[in-house]
Amino acid sequence: MSTVADAPPVFDQLVGQQAAIDVLTRASRAAAEVVDGSGPGSSMTHAWLFVGPPGSGRSTAARAFAQALQCAHGGCGRCQDCHTVNVGTHTDVHVVTPEGLSISVREMREIVRVAAFQPTQRRWQIVVIEDADRLTEGASNALLKAIEEPSPHTVFLLCAPTTHPDDVSVTVRSRCRVVTLRTPPADAVAHVLMTRDGIDEERARWAARAAQGHIGRAKRLATDDIARGQRQTVLSLPLRLTSMAGCLHAAEELVESAEAEAKAISESLDVPEREALSSSLGAGGTGKGAGTAARGMAGQLKELERRQKTRATRVQRDALDRALVDLTGFYRDVLLVQVGSDVELSHADHREQATEVAELVSQDWVLRALDAIVRTRQSLEENVKPRVALVALATALRLPPR
Repeated sequence: MSTVADAPPVFDQLVGQQAAIDVLTRASRAAAEVVDGSGPGSSMTHAWLFVGPPGSGRSTAARAFAQALQCAHGGCGRCQDCHTVNVGTHTDVHVVTPEGLSISVREMREIVRVAAFQPTQRRWQIVVIEDADRLTEGASNALLKAIEEPSPHTVFLLCAPTTHPDDVSVTVRSRCRVVTLRTPPADAVAHVLMTRDGIDEERARWAARAAQGHIGRAKRLATDDIARGQRQTVLSLPLRLTSMAGCLHAAEELVESAEAEAKAISESLDVPEREALSSSLGAGGTGKGAGTAARGMAGQLKELERRQKTRATRVQRDALDRALVDLTGFYRDVLLVQVGSDVELSHADHREQATEVAELVSQDWVLRALDAIVRTRQSLEENVKPRVALVALATALRLPPR
């Protein structure tokens, strides 16, 4: 595909996604013509679906597109509109980021209601739905009604892993224009780490390969000792799966590591949220009405605790999923070693371990191991208890006797 000349600077955030940049640049220019009256309103697409593998930048692409739509200069990246969209304070851009396991119908109805208002700054009301695959059936139906007959000034930007019906309902997908993103090449990810984050070349290239194209994960590996330690723990597991006891211990270790990470993240968020809610509800007040306020506060605090518990579960499962992605990369490396491929390994710093496993198992065994990891990721998404799912996986990955 030929590239669009002079793409807006906001799209510089998209790494290795030139085809998507071309589509979004044309669309933002068409939208600008609708706003200034020089183009027909029919030229504007009011519902978009950004799909791609983890780390491809679905949410980044949606936010960059929102910047381009709200910016009077088409996405300059420097003006007040670009800045407020980027930091999440723009009054006409509403971002839905699920903290729990799903997006409820109540939450979606409220977002749809607000999105129907006239934009305060005379351009667009934009709704960005991150992880649209977490919409409940009721929430999908509420969204569907809005995108079937959208307000002329409203744009919906949905993000999901794929267009599969398990991720996005067919009826919702059929009313969206799909933008497909790909896994960024390691060289492009490394370049971003070096130029944007000031990371030295050797570490940036290592992190880009180890993260398998996931930009956020690459940055964490390059800058966070804890993230590197957790990866090291995960990649040491395959050679330890030699007995049933070893399998049980490995599964428990993965779950405990994910629980510790979830606890640390939750504690950093829970206390400020509770304090902010208590303050907004006038905790500690006296006088007339204080008793009624206290009863109301108790109910809202209970609801907050429920949401926080759900978020902690999601964070734990996200941590486990990252571990499973690392394991997928390891067994892919095992297969590459077995076939003698000259393709660069995902975990080149663990080549010795991958070679040792490659000498112990057949190629069919490795393919079955990869299938088992895929099934485990699906099981976790379907709310199977993590310990049950990981014990089953560790048992499936048990090495044959030497």
